[in-house]
Formats: sequence, C-alpha cells, structure tokens
Amino acid sequence: MDSTATGSLAHAPAAPPAGLSTAEAEQRRRAGEGNTTVAGGTRTYARILRTNVFNFYNTILFVIGAALLALGRYNDALVSVGLGLINAALSAVQEIRAKRKLDHLQLLNQGVVHVLRDGREVAVPPEQVVRDDVLRVRPGDQVVVDGPLVEGRVEVDESLLTGESEALLKQAGDDLLSGSFVVGGDGSQLAREVWAASYANRLTAEARRESSDRTPLQRRIEFVIRLVMALVALMTATILLQAALEGFTLVRTVQTTAVLSGLVPYGLFFLVAVAYTVGAAKSSDRGALVQRVNAVESVSNVDVVCVDKTGTLTTGRLSVVEVDPLGQHGAAEVERLVGSMARSAQAPNLTTTALAGALPGTTWTVHDEVPFSSSLRWSGLRTDDGVWVLGAPDALAPRLRGPSSADHVRRLTAEGLRVLVHARAVDPAASLRDGNGRPALPALEPVALVVLADELRPGATETLAEFARQRVSVKVISGDDPDTVAALATHAGIFPTPPVNGATLDGLSDPELDSAVADATVFGRIAPEQKERIVASLRRQGRYVAMVGDGVNDARALKRAQVGVAMRSGSAVTRDVADIVLTDDSLAALLPARQEGRRIINGIATSMQLFLARVGTQGLVILAVTMLGLGFPYSPSQVGLTLLTVGVPTLFLTTWARPTTPDPNILGSLARFVIPAAVVTAAAGVGVYASLYERVLHGFSSANLPAGIIAEFESYTGVSYGDSGFAEASATIGAQTGLSTFVSLASFILILFLRPPTRFFASYTRPTRDLRPTVLVAVLVLVLGAVLFVPVLSDYFGLTHAAEPVFQAVLPALVIWFVLLSAAYRFRVLDRSLGLDELPPAGRSARSL
Repeated sequence: MDSTATGSLAHAPAAPPAGLSTAEAEQRRRAGEGNTTVAGGTRTYARILRTNVFNFYNTILFVIGAALLALGRYNDALVSVGLGLINAALSAVQEIRAKRKLDHLQLLNQGVVHVLRDGREVAVPPEQVVRDDVLRVRPGDQVVVDGPLVEGRVEVDESLLTGESEALLKQAGDDLLSGSFVVGGDGSQLAREVWAASYANRLTAEARRESSDRTPLQRRIEFVIRLVMALVALMTATILLQAALEGFTLVRTVQTTAVLSGLVPYGLFFLVAVAYTVGAAKSSDRGALVQRVNAVESVSNVDVVCVDKTGTLTTGRLSVVEVDPLGQHGAAEVERLVGSMARSAQAPNLTTTALAGALPGTTWTVHDEVPFSSSLRWSGLRTDDGVWVLGAPDALAPRLRGPSSADHVRRLTAEGLRVLVHARAVDPAASLRDGNGRPALPALEPVALVVLADELRPGATETLAEFARQRVSVKVISGDDPDTVAALATHAGIFPTPPVNGATLDGLSDPELDSAVADATVFGRIAPEQKERIVASLRRQGRYVAMVGDGVNDARALKRAQVGVAMRSGSAVTRDVADIVLTDDSLAALLPARQEGRRIINGIATSMQLFLARVGTQGLVILAVTMLGLGFPYSPSQVGLTLLTVGVPTLFLTTWARPTTPDPNILGSLARFVIPAAVVTAAAGVGVYASLYERVLHGFSSANLPAGIIAEFESYTGVSYGDSGFAEASATIGAQTGLSTFVSLASFILILFLRPPTRFFASYTRPTRDLRPTVLVAVLVLVLGAVLFVPVLSDYFGLTHAAEPVFQAVLPALVIWFVLLSAAYRFRVLDRSLGLDELPPAGRSARSL
C-alpha cells in the first residue's frame, strides 16, 4: 500500500487560509492548475472509432478493397470496403451507446464541492477546483483533490483506494486523498495536488493505457482467416502464372482475381460484428453495460472470478443483525435506547446510520458528544436521560461492571460479525471527559451487545452459488483484514481456504506466487499492485480471469484481467478501464451476459462450419477445373449466390443458437465437419461441371443445333455464333449454372446435417427439436428456384435459364453426394484416416454440438 494512502505527509499552516479570490482561481485555471479531468471517465469518441475501424478484420477488407480498386473492379471494391465500414459502425455504435449511457449515469451522480472564494463559501463543480483552493468537507462528500486537512477533524472511507473498509480519523495536517469519502466530522482541506498529480490518477496511470485482449474465438477466427488468405494467395499466384503462360486476356485475369478474392469469408467478419453488437445490446439491457463489444463473448470463457470485498460483494453499508439485551433490560427497551443514541449523534457515521435506520427511537437533547474515532474506538453522548456510550468491547471492558460477555463476543467476531457494546454511565451526572477536556470513559454498566454485519449486495450469494455450479472459481481479494474477508466469504457462500495476508506475498518469485495463488481463495491486506500480480499469476496458470471491482485500487487489476468488470457506484477511473459496467451494481447481471456469450460462440462456430465448407469447396473446385483445362468454374456474379447459400442462413443460425457450454475444441470440430463436406461436395461439383461442360461443348459441335438455343447462348456469353471461343464460352456458362445449382442445394442440406430435424439427417450430430432451420432450408430452396426460373434473376447472377440438362446432372449427383457425405460422417472416415477414432467422446466434441 502506498504510504500516502494513510499517512500524514503534509501539515497545515497555523492559521486556516481564507481561500482564493475569483481572479486568483481563474489565473490558476489558465495556467493548467485546474482539476479538469475529474468530470471525465469514459473513453473518447475518437478512441472508440480508432479501435473499431482499424482492427484485424477491417484491415483485411480494406486491403482487399484497395487491390480490387487497382484492378478496376469498382463494385467489388465497394462491397469489400463497405463491409469493413459496416463492421466498424456496428461495433462503434454499441460502444458509443455504452459511453453515452455511462456519461449520463455519471452526470446524474455528479455532485458539487464547496470552496472558499472571495472569503465566502460557494458551490462549484469538481472540475472547477484549482490548486490552493480551500474546500469544505462534510459527511457524504467525496474528496476530489489531494491535500491536507487544515482545520477540523473528519473520518474518511478510503475503501475505493485501499480496500480497507474501516473509516480512518483524519486531523489537521493529515492528508485527504481524492476518491475517498467523508463519513463523519467536518473540516477544511487545502487543494495541493489536482488532476494528473493526484494519488488516484498516479495509481491508475498504467491502467489508462489503451490495450485490448483478443478473445479465444477471435484468435481462432484470425488463425482460420490467415490460413484461408495464405491458400488464396497461393492459388491466385498459381492461376495468374497459368494465365500468363496461356495468354489470358486482362478482363479474364481480373475476373479470376475477383473470384479468388471472394474466397475470403467477408460475411464471417460481418456476422461476428452483428453477433457481438446484438449480444452487447441484450446484456446492457439486463444490467451489464458492455463497453467493448467482444467482452460479451469473453465473459463466457471465464473460469475464475476475482472480486473485491468492500463495494463489490458488499454495499459498503452495515446491517443490524441483532441487539442482544444485557442485564435486566427488555429487548424493546434496548432497541429504543440504541436507536435513540444513533439518531442523536451529531457526527453520524456508517454504524450510527445503520442503527438509526433499523431501530426505533427518538432524538435526544445532547449536552456533550465524543465522536467515534479509530483511536478511541468508542463514541459517547451526555443527554438529559444520562450518559451513553457505544464502542468496541475491548475498548470499554476496563470500565464495564457486571458479568463478562467476552466468550460470546469472540464467537460472534469469529463469524465475521462486528460487535459493539452499548452501555450507560453508572452515575447519570458523569462526564465524558477528564479534567483536561480529553475524552475519558466513566464507570459503565452494559445495556446490550449490538451485532452488525457488512451488507451483502442483493443476489450476491445466489450469483456465487451459480458460479460454483458452472465450475467457475471465485477468489476474494481485498485490502481489508484477512480474517474479516474470510468470514464474509463464508457468509456469502464461499468456502475459503486459510486467508492469505498480502504481507506474505511480498518478495515471492513468480513460481512461488503462482503456487500461493492457486491454492488460496481469500486474500486480505492486498495492495493495488499485488492485486495486479495475482491476476497476472492466474493468467500464467492458463486461467481465464474476470476481475470485479469498484475502487481506484482495483483499476490496474481490471486492466490486467481478460475481462474487467466495474460497479456503477464505484470510481470513475475504474468504470473507464472496465470492459463491462454493472449498472445496477449487481453481480447477477454477469450470468445472463455469460449465457449471451455462449450463444454467440455456438452460433459463430456453426456459421464458421458453413463458411469454411463453402470456401473449401470453391477452392478445390477452382483447382480441379483449372487443372482439367475446362475454363474457369465461377464468374464474379455467381459468387454473389453465397449471400443466399451461406450469408442469410448463418445470420439466422447465429441468432437461433443455444447458450450451451461451448466446444473447447472448435478448430478440431471445424476440421471434422468442413474437410469431408468440402472434399465430397467439390468432387461431386466437379463431376457436375465436367459432365455439363462436355455435353454443351459436344452439342455445339452438332450441325443441326436449333437457332433459339444459339441465340440464347449468344446473349449469355456476349460472343457471336461462329466466332472463335463461342463453344467454349457456352460450355463454361452452362457448366457454371449446373455447378452453382448443385453447390447451392448442397449448402442448404449441410444446414440439415448441422441441425437435423430427423434421424435421416443425423449422421453428424443428434436430431434437434428446433424446426426453424428446416423451415429456413425450405424457404431458401424456393428462393433458389426463383433465381433459376425467373430470367431477370438468373441473368443477374450470370446463370443460364432453367434447363432440363442441368437438373439431369444435378439431382443424381445430389443423391450420390448425400449418401457419401452421410457415410463419411457416420463412420468418422476423417477420424479413422488420421488415427483419431480411438479418442474418448470429449475428443469428438463436434458430434455433440
């Protein structure tokens, strides 16, 4: 812990300063000595746009767009660049939406501070405070600058800075730190350090640096995309070399390059952006405001949650557990006496606030008061009804008369409860001070034991239990006393190991720290830099870490974790660096966010199977047809059919995905589905293409070909009958039509392999009761029929009009394809050929998707 957190590093002058004049304050503001960033807290719009526009996916799209533009393929370039901009817009809009909502919440929570200007007290926003201002601080105020208390005496809660839940007494000359709260007393503070020089800003300077963790799904997608791009580049180089040797025209070369660039699955980028954006929006509506769109997927991978205690597991308030009468006093009478003393305190604190809110009573006339302080550990009132004291049992014990309650107190404190003794002076006229006016306890008789507990946040216990059910470990990391933290963890339903004191972690090497962190669940007296080391240790051990906190002391650990989660009521700095902000201060909001993340992973995994099956099929077909010398199997217009065969289906399948436990071996599952699908579909597709190519070529060698057919193919190809290359061009477009028809129908049936409605299609996975994919396939078949039979549509996609020879080739091939692919999946041909057929069921996770 930084020594400035609790130390008395500066002392006030002998006489309290009168404050600055308005002119002096304005001069300091112009000199850059204002507290200008206090009102800030969220990322800037420029930062959001920069990180979303220039990410990995969009950079690929922009590079491809530039290449297509250079080749004169303006429409294709527009599609590529346009998709990149749409992806960026989808993600940026969600993050900007989160920023604006958080800014609005911060504006609602923003208060004013009271400073002395021109000799009088005025209220100003925190950002208008300047160095050397004198601020008035009272209970409920947040300290917004660093500097010494120049008069008065206050109790401050530094839990947002240090994690220590006990209020600290500050007297004239002691430092008050920005980010702490005044909970008792009042006084004046001199603004010594503002803005970046403040303790809170120094503590979080590292956390504010821009960084971003890619999620497991993003890393897998990037690996697949890099692999696809490498293969596309190799194919492009090979085919262009062939074009140079065979003398292809420039137009033919550009068209070929455009088709090959289309193998890069642009739609997958778009689908990921849509899935993240929709998931983030849903999670935000349920109390988990997503500031970085990939966090909604990332949170579903979490296997260990590190939580702060004060303000995260607890509300920062106290709750009254019981008031146990001592001696002859009745329960109702004791509750009234304790409640009346709490209401009458003129320097309220967390304890008196809790007691006044929970117990009945009236306000007494107070003749003298000794406020609670951490040095005294008791408070007292002298009233018309006698002298009353409330304090720690060991602090009051020397002056208490009657039987001891020490054993009972020890049992209660062992449970993590706070125990106070309420007592009255034996002599009603006794004083609370000695002859020198210093606080002193009179002889006392006990009235009651007052038992309080840190108030757990609503739903915290149930949420932690659900984490345990999902096999997510929970570690409590706090700046508070280790035994207190352990007791609270037990109360919250966590079964702690012996608590670890932060002092024992100092000087440990990384391997030693890893061993200590792996075995422990409760850590106390932990400094901010130690929290960061604990998170780093968990990451070294292969854990996927979420850090949940509310204070400035949590910011660096949040930034170090894969998922940083902040409480809305916490520090603005912590909210700024967090990936997710819990707008209702409820841990329970993480559970639906995890479910949404699982839905995204499962949906994208299914979509990748279809996308990569299409890419693999097209790539193999292009290689085979090119090697056979049968023209080129696709035109740029026909590639547009992928919107129908892959783009639309994957959008729906991602939306309909179920939030089941994600497959940990996504790449293996992809291979098991994609390789058989691509190989069998490509083989059948090449057969369809080759048979139609030869049939059309042979047909045009006939001398009595009908004039109508000749006219049709002249319109398809743009080449006149009798010109060189007419027969080859006609054979190519006829074969392309058959190939596109076959591959489209096969793509639709692949959806039924992934989501089989009956056992007839269940060779890859078990049947599902969700019939929506089956209905989708039926609709897509009807749409494809419209493309084939409506001349305007078939012309748009570069196909011939529907013809009998196409269906004579496609339908038998489709039956053979279905039988072969079903057998490949059912008998795990790929697994057997690679020697993987002996793996246990977990190793064949694709079969349980």
